[in-house]
Amino acid sequence: MNRKNRILLLELTKTDFKLRYQGSILGYLWAIIRPLLLFGILYLVFAKFLRFGSDIPHYPVYLLVGTVLWNFFIECTNQGIQSLLIRSDLMRKIAFPKWIIVLSATTTALINLGINLIVVVIFALFSGVSLSLTWLLVPFLILELYLLSIGLALLLGSINVKFRDIQSIWEVFSSALFYAVPIIYPLSMVTVYNAFYAKVIMLNPIAQVIQDIRFCLITKETETTWSLTENPVLRIAPLLFVCLIVVLGVIVFKKKSKYFAEEI
Repeated sequence: MNRKNRILLLELTKTDFKLRYQGSILGYLWAIIRPLLLFGILYLVFAKFLRFGSDIPHYPVYLLVGTVLWNFFIECTNQGIQSLLIRSDLMRKIAFPKWIIVLSATTTALINLGINLIVVVIFALFSGVSLSLTWLLVPFLILELYLLSIGLALLLGSINVKFRDIQSIWEVFSSALFYAVPIIYPLSMVTVYNAFYAKVIMLNPIAQVIQDIRFCLITKETETTWSLTENPVLRIAPLLFVCLIVVLGVIVFKKKSKYFAEEI
């Protein structure tokens, strides 16, 4: 990336971040408050009333990690998908690589995740979670989730320029996907019911990343792809899926970006 593109990326990212909270009383605090409010509701309903996670050490931290990572994925994809339409005027006026628009929108989500992770770490330490060398693996797992998010944003965002229904379809699909990922319920509940279903769930890279981060950050009792199967193909399947989505997203985006100005 040349200097001109880096400057443009930086300016678009700063503008996106400022505009997102412009006009609100609490401003940037919403980056922290929103996931905490969702976490509070989920914890009250599923931990206190339905008694989920009673066998999971540090379950509140366990739930908070899942909530924060899910919010990041949804924010990253939603903002990335609609970013091209939001920046349509800019694309008509200036000639520059269009992927910078998608990257700036997803980078804003990455900044919010960084803020939320500070809260997670503080909450974890106050909850009695011990520091471990496995914490050093967390950034690599976040990178995997970010690559999946930006791959989907490039793929669906480029299609959404012409077919505006994609955004709405993705919102419905992601709402259903929330319950297919072990965020509010421990994966052990699925394993006890049917181990095969648990393995299928863990083929989803979102579930794989969340469980691996919980394993590295909170408790080694967390079930992961590595503990559920010895099949090497199944173990690396989520990572292969991420690579496939990124490659597909780049190819489709590159092909369609030539016609963005005409279709917007």
